[in-house]
Amino acid sequence: MTPPEKKKPKPVIKSKKKAAAKRKPKTAEKIPQVPQEPKKETVKERPAYLYAVGRRKTSIARVRYIPTQGGELVINNKPLQVYFPSRVLQMIVQSPVTQLGATLKGSIAVRVTGGGKRSQAESIRLGVSRVLIQIDNGFRPALKKVGFLTRDSRMKERKKYGLRRARRAPQWQKR
Repeated sequence: MTPPEKKKPKPVIKSKKKAAAKRKPKTAEKIPQVPQEPKKETVKERPAYLYAVGRRKTSIARVRYIPTQGGELVINNKPLQVYFPSRVLQMIVQSPVTQLGATLKGSIAVRVTGGGKRSQAESIRLGVSRVLIQIDNGFRPALKKVGFLTRDSRMKERKKYGLRRARRAPQWQKR
């Protein structure tokens, strides 16, 4: 038996485009380096306001504390007494500040959307509590003890297909 002969590999023909792309240009000019100026150290300025978000059910409250303005509380461009005419809801919103016995030198501006009035008031309470912690971290234990820093995550459950509501099934029929 004779050993099998090895076949010679076929020469690979490269396309002209690929070969041209691999070649380096003969006249490569160097770009002169311009000396860069040393970076200036920037002093971080304090923001014009402190910001926090409070949520409850489907309502979202975006709370801003502006230390340079007077001491009013404005919700959706309306004073607290106009937006929440109910005394109970006003007390819910103001409860973090009254619990601490502190007086705010700045004003609080709130944008609140979604949910009902009670849910909005509770979401504002959470947002105001979070802003107070940013002002002074010493407020945290007192607010935590009362439960103003806990996000109430209870929401309405979504409706499922084949059911009338989230869990309510259609009435069973024998025939």
